Amino acid sequence: MAIESSVAVSGAWPRQHIGKLLLLAVAVAWLVYFTPHSPVLKALLQWSPALIVGFCQNILISLLAIGLGSLLGLSVGALALSPLWLLRLPARIWVQVFRNAPWLVLIYFTTYVFPFEIPVGSTYVPFPDWVKVTIGLALPASANVAEIFRGAVASIPGTQWEAARSLAFSRGQIFRSIILPQCFKRMLPPWMNLYAVITMGTALASLVGVHDVIDTAQIASNTVNMTGFTVLIYLSLLVLFFVYCYPISRLTQRLERRYAFY
Repeated sequence: MAIESSVAVSGAWPRQHIGKLLLLAVAVAWLVYFTPHSPVLKALLQWSPALIVGFCQNILISLLAIGLGSLLGLSVGALALSPLWLLRLPARIWVQVFRNAPWLVLIYFTTYVFPFEIPVGSTYVPFPDWVKVTIGLALPASANVAEIFRGAVASIPGTQWEAARSLAFSRGQIFRSIILPQCFKRMLPPWMNLYAVITMGTALASLVGVHDVIDTAQIASNTVNMTGFTVLIYLSLLVLFFVYCYPISRLTQRLERRYAFY
């Protein structure tokens, strides 16, 4: 089904064993580098607050991107279900273009297509790069949300439409009172999965000058200039993203089983 294939994470084996592999990697790194008086450990502890602040920037971008993308995607998805082809065609083009466009290309596009400053009267207000990255991630998010919404509506049995029409419900009343309440549960698991993917995609923000957790790690690595520290700081980034995204993935699995339909 479209709703199941929209943003599915491929492969069951990684879901079951990725946590164990990550914990094993952390344990090995700890034994190799984390001695009580290791300069690598001291440097990592010193840079930990900066990494947390940078990761909060990534989370902010992901939340705004999924919020903006959801609002836009629901509108596009509604147009894709319109009986008028003049409304369906632009919506389908939007979905196909932004679902299949590389995210990095979209981020670079939004970074350079928008001005660096916006004139307001006699002053110039800066247009932050992180806002441009948010817009760049919101575009593919909107296309995926539109497809999730379309798949959820399509999964509702046609007999429910026919039964509602027999009770003299209008199309709008059927959609609002009968179809949409059922779509919410069916959309929630893939929507959460999409948010986890968007969060991991925020790592691209550092490529356009956003001071996020990746950029902080690069600055720290260049400052400390120790091979062991470079290995551990990027392993720490892996742990940060894993700790934030893996519970979302597990909750998605539980919701999929709870709201399973046939």
